[in-house]
Amino acid sequence: MPTIKRSILPSVFCVLLLAGCAAAQAVAPPQIEIVPDVVYGHKDGMALTFDVLKPKANANGAAVIFMVSGGWVSNYSPPQRTAEQFKDLLNKGFTVIPVRHGSSPKYLIPEIVADVRRAVRYIRFNAKQWGVDANRLGVFGGSAGGHLSLVLGTASDNGDFSAKEDFLKESNRVASVVAYFPPVDLRPLARGLNAQKDGGVLDRFPALNFEKEKAADYSPIVHVSADDPPTLLIHGDKDDLVPIKNSQVIHEAFQKQSVKTEFITIPGGGHGFRGEDAKRASAAMVAWFEETLVKNQTKGGK
Repeated sequence: MPTIKRSILPSVFCVLLLAGCAAAQAVAPPQIEIVPDVVYGHKDGMALTFDVLKPKANANGAAVIFMVSGGWVSNYSPPQRTAEQFKDLLNKGFTVIPVRHGSSPKYLIPEIVADVRRAVRYIRFNAKQWGVDANRLGVFGGSAGGHLSLVLGTASDNGDFSAKEDFLKESNRVASVVAYFPPVDLRPLARGLNAQKDGGVLDRFPALNFEKEKAADYSPIVHVSADDPPTLLIHGDKDDLVPIKNSQVIHEAFQKQSVKTEFITIPGGGHGFRGEDAKRASAAMVAWFEETLVKNQTKGGK
């Protein structure tokens, strides 16, 4: 069963996969409009925020939401710096929206997933003000961010029409997904609310200390169905934290359901891509969103 290996002590499952998405380079991004710290909710007196990074000259009307999540922890980075890391998407006219969620250890998987679903609803509700087509939203991330991207792709809904806040009546559907080295099955990983430490790798990821009986709800492999959006998976075959089997099994599940999907293996790639591996993954990610959000004008999956 796909899992996170317990046999290593990673220094960075929570290294955010901006480096895996596009190697940080000194090349400046195109001229962009930055809308910083958009508040999409509050919890425990704190704001939940995202930034909107929009090309000024060549915006194509599609947006890519980035899951700022490593080890289910969201770290803040100034949007000007973030824009440099997303220059490949911005150069192609995509609006980029890095979403931050409530972080582990205070918040666990169910609360984190609720945050990113809320963010997508808010983005859909307000898309026009940023020049974005609500039916052309992509999502991507790596590791924990890849998991959250797949949750949005496989287990979304049409909104709560009884909600008091209008934006919560919006769907949290997305139209395209890219996931780097994602865990896809949390059923063997959920620890329970009173989990005892055992010295293993999972002790480093307290977001997994939630009720085991809820684990299927947050396991993308359980929810694959024919109306899922196009999904690209990228995984290194030497990943000793989240084994490549995770991407293999969900890719096979997408194929069985006739979902548009591709799977790219990075030979020798570990948990996080660097150098030429990062460039290859970034180019594939941008090309996927061009094909599914621009050329085909794809509308959201379920």
